[in-house]
Amino acid sequence: MRRTFSLMIATIALGAPALYAQEVSRYDFTVFGGGAFTSSQTISNPLGNVQVGFKPGFAAGATFGQQLYKYIGGEIRYTYQKQDMKLTGNSQEATFAGNSQAIHYDILIHATPRNAHVRPYVAVGGGVKYFSGTGDESSVQPLSDVAVLTRTSQWLGMVSFGGGVKVALSHGITFRVDVHDYLTSFPKEVIAPAPSSSVSGWLNNLVPVAGITFTF
Repeated sequence: MRRTFSLMIATIALGAPALYAQEVSRYDFTVFGGGAFTSSQTISNPLGNVQVGFKPGFAAGATFGQQLYKYIGGEIRYTYQKQDMKLTGNSQEATFAGNSQAIHYDILIHATPRNAHVRPYVAVGGGVKYFSGTGDESSVQPLSDVAVLTRTSQWLGMVSFGGGVKVALSHGITFRVDVHDYLTSFPKEVIAPAPSSSVSGWLNNLVPVAGITFTF
């Protein structure tokens, strides 16, 4: 019995590297494109409340991922979004060109193992988002007594939630669709409230995209 037990221990010890080798990381690279939609906020002002936000736009980017275990993966994700800023209220509207860039790390939890043909998943993570106003500033801007759309930029911390599905097309190539929700505080340096104005709360930025993943 003792000899058998010792043999079992030795077999497990010798086999552990092989078992681990089956679970070693594989890597993937994804390119994607889609839409960008951001919730609006209300700027409170004694002269009247104004809705402030971003027009619907487009998104594009890439991920570099690591398949860690059977159901778990992780990835670095970069997303560029083209969304112009806008103010609406008091029968007036102001718009200003703008964009944002987000970079973050997500943990992906899949519902099926990594060799499955279809892999639904959820993602959660965090990173930073860079807001930038790129339009031409004017000395006369509608609703400037409430807020000003500026040619400035601002970094903000970001929380990321998402989910999607991966469908294998062939060995090493996967079609992927997902939706992410990027949560940040309001970018008060890019959209600057007037001294008598106030705005607070989180911005919800929904980014539905589709892409192609290459695994190596």
